Amino acid sequence: MAESDDILFEVRGRLGLVTLNRPQALNAFTLDMYRRLDPVLRAWETDPAIGAVAIQGAGDRAFCAGGDIRAIYEAGRGIGQDRLTAWPGLTRDFFREEYRLIRRVHRYAKPYIALIDGITMGGGAGMALNGRYRVATERTVFAMPARGGSGDIWG
Repeated sequence: MAESDDILFEVRGRLGLVTLNRPQALNAFTLDMYRRLDPVLRAWETDPAIGAVAIQGAGDRAFCAGGDIRAIYEAGRGIGQDRLTAWPGLTRDFFREEYRLIRRVHRYAKPYIALIDGITMGGGAGMALNGRYRVATERTVFAMPARGGSGDIWG
């Protein structure tokens, strides 16, 4: 799968539909996915042809397991297969852009609907719960990282 296939955008009538398309990684967000989603949300917010936005996860295991923690860990250690994943500033950039996008979802001017099925954790929960509407199945499982303890990013 090409990196551009990790997040899909389509318009169905008056609905802008976002599909997180990394089922093998529980649809975990990468920094590139956040960077591709933000301008689409901004464009759809001002487009009179779009009446609402929905977001869903591909596959049958997860809506979104949050951020790609493995990539963040490896970047912090200088490990990476390419320039994009091997820079130490990835952690800072990733969380800054994640929180900025979650704030955009929270303040979104049009109905934002999260279709939640399966695992929903961390940033995935942020992208789901901060929108105006949430539709969850009986298979939905929520989790958020806790503060405290050694090695915690919150100190």
